[in-house]
Amino acid sequence: MSEISLSTSLQYIKNVGPARAKVLSGLGLEVSEDLLYYFPRRHLDRTTVTAISLLNKDMVATIVGKVETCGERKTRKGKLFQAVLSDGTGFLTLLWFNAIPFVKKSIKIGDQLAVHGKIEFYNGLQIIHPEYDKLNTDDDPLNTGSVIPLYPLTQELQKVGLENRLFRKIIRRLLKDVNNIPDFFPPEFLQKYTLITRYEALHWIHFAEKEKDVKRAIHRLKFDEHFFLLLLMALKKESNCRVGTKSLDKTGPHVKLIYDQLNFELTDAQKRVLKEIRTDLGKPITMNRLLQGDVGSGKTIIAVLAAAIAIGNNVQVAVMAPTEILAHQHYESFRTFSETGKITCAMLVGNTKESERKKVIDALKTGRIDLIVGTHALIQKDIEFKKLGLVIVDEQHRFGVIQRGALIEKGLNPHFLAMTATPIPRTLAITYHGDMDLSIIDELPKHRKPVVTKTIEPGRLKKVYAFILDEVKKGRQCIIVYPLVKETENSDLASADEAYKVLSEGVFQGCRVSLLHGQMKKEEKDKTMNEFSDNIIQILISTTVIEVGIDVPNATVMLVEHADRFGLIQLHQLRGRVGRGSEKGYCIFVQRNFTENSRKRLAVMEKTNDGFIISDEDLKMRGPGEFFGLKQSGFLKYKIADLVMDGDIIKSARKAAFDLVAKDPHLRNQSFIELRSHFLKQYQHMLDFVNIS
Repeated sequence: MSEISLSTSLQYIKNVGPARAKVLSGLGLEVSEDLLYYFPRRHLDRTTVTAISLLNKDMVATIVGKVETCGERKTRKGKLFQAVLSDGTGFLTLLWFNAIPFVKKSIKIGDQLAVHGKIEFYNGLQIIHPEYDKLNTDDDPLNTGSVIPLYPLTQELQKVGLENRLFRKIIRRLLKDVNNIPDFFPPEFLQKYTLITRYEALHWIHFAEKEKDVKRAIHRLKFDEHFFLLLLMALKKESNCRVGTKSLDKTGPHVKLIYDQLNFELTDAQKRVLKEIRTDLGKPITMNRLLQGDVGSGKTIIAVLAAAIAIGNNVQVAVMAPTEILAHQHYESFRTFSETGKITCAMLVGNTKESERKKVIDALKTGRIDLIVGTHALIQKDIEFKKLGLVIVDEQHRFGVIQRGALIEKGLNPHFLAMTATPIPRTLAITYHGDMDLSIIDELPKHRKPVVTKTIEPGRLKKVYAFILDEVKKGRQCIIVYPLVKETENSDLASADEAYKVLSEGVFQGCRVSLLHGQMKKEEKDKTMNEFSDNIIQILISTTVIEVGIDVPNATVMLVEHADRFGLIQLHQLRGRVGRGSEKGYCIFVQRNFTENSRKRLAVMEKTNDGFIISDEDLKMRGPGEFFGLKQSGFLKYKIADLVMDGDIIKSARKAAFDLVAKDPHLRNQSFIELRSHFLKQYQHMLDFVNIS
């Protein structure tokens, strides 16, 4: 057979062949290199295995033992599969309530198993639905003294005989036979960032003699994954810095007119951020900045003043929001300040009347409108600007890259400012937003008081309703949030529609109660929102449509039903709708699902009002796949890296990537030729905005 390289098809690898190669292909494994990067899901060695005699309730442990008995049995609730494991020091019961056919077929008396899970106690020690791997008799880490890799094994892999022992045999031979595994980095780079070689990392991740070697391999492989993603961000940011545009270096008359009429003083954080934006706008290269600030931190006035600076330099400004409610909210804010600053302002959304839309389009094209606020309606083909110089996008993660780009393309390299009230964990900010400069308003206005947050059980609702009535009698307003608009057969969640009927005709009968949800017509939603803003409506029963865009300083109480079903960031956003005035705000979460995870999540909300702390906890609990919908975006496809746990590695990889691009923006240094080749192959679909060819 000819020499085996990293690009050799798996069907030509010994012990694989066409049939197994076809199954591996279904997992995205096509060539030798792919198989070397098919990492063990965990490792077994002496230090990670616990004797059964040392187990205690609630421990999370790994145990290696032999199956003494196993079989299916009936219970009052159905069938379960049970196996009893022994390791010479005691017995452990393993239970499965689902997937019985597969487990029944897989586990036999006499099998050597490595099991992992949380220890329970019911008539003895047990683990319910443990993770397990079948071992060979010579695999016992207590006897071999080596580190044993355990691979992710699907049913399809096992059907064609690809189990742990054969995986180890194939990969061990591959590491021996592959003629060359070049490194991405030169020796001096490895030394600077304390990294082992790529060959050592791939060898030790599969076949380490010691646990510390596994850790060094994992560190290097994680570094690689973070580095290449951050290299993409560094190249994109450097590419942005080469885009020339009009410098908006004049202050202009509008800023002073608005600033002098403010009835409050900007916080130190707002002043710092405004200075950062003003400095960027004054440069002859495009600004690409993310303004991050917690709910109620005062981002809007910063956006208004940035827009006023731009307009003072004789360019137009476009402000795009993800929903019509938020667009209307921004329009009211910008219009109020625009009147003070003598700025012409208009709004364009999907439901704008055609006659009004034509007037706005004509005024934008001729330059008679300085500032336009809108939704996706701003990116339609017939929208033209005379001189668009600044684009402001709110909650930009709700827009796609193409949508944001479509608005930017309507100007001649306009400056770009993104805003978000969604606190972004530090690790996500420097990856997902790594190409942007960050400005953070980390200080709330002095009049804002922390919202008092409590979690209650349904039995205490009567007391909460009485408290809401007391607040209403004092002239204040309240919001009650439900997860659904209407009840469904497949859900046990309460609905806003049903609750409105029950509460408005019951405990709140003497109050002015109204309903708000996303399925209402725009006119109905606008009417309800305006009446709530004017205190005509005292109690608003709503879905999460009020998550953003509601600014009613008189609202002091929020009650969230089924709070355990919401993400932490969403709960934080909802809580930010109350306590925006001079009176103290209260947020009450009703917990109806009493799992350990739901208790933990709601406890975080009770402990802190700091959105950045909450976002970090949210990332830890949900993982990056759910945050901002990244699972669907295809942006983050890590094999071994972890955005939650790899903070120090990410910082090191970021420094390495940005330092490299600063010295070699086209990646032409011959020492990094392998890096350049791998990068171009890995990110081919995302390189339209960088120039390294």
